[in-house]
Amino acid sequence: MTDTNRQKSIELLATEFNRPEWEEPIVCRVEVDLPAWLSQLAGGRDWEVYSEEEEENCISFAMRQRSELAPKLAEVTLYHNGYAIVDVDGRFLFDGSLTSGASDCAHLSYYHADSGEKITLN
Repeated sequence: MTDTNRQKSIELLATEFNRPEWEEPIVCRVEVDLPAWLSQLAGGRDWEVYSEEEEENCISFAMRQRSELAPKLAEVTLYHNGYAIVDVDGRFLFDGSLTSGASDCAHLSYYHADSGEKITLN
């Protein structure tokens, strides 16, 4: 590689990695349609949240079915890092990352940490 080509490669890399907009703090938030997701995982409809508890690293939701003959109970724990655990009637139906794109009921959204303005990715 000639010195000119090496210099151009270095300049290109410097341009790619020296972007001030990449240095702004952002917040990534996972938004989940819990009733729809539980319908996918456990079947049935009419899931409702009847209590929630927030801890330092997660939020847990206690849910139940309203209209089934034998209503199911569920606990959904959503961790702030995008990980989730779903227990329905004592059976673990989900234990993994919501950010993997495996569920149509979960969406990632990005926001500017300073202003709260939503970031749209191309």
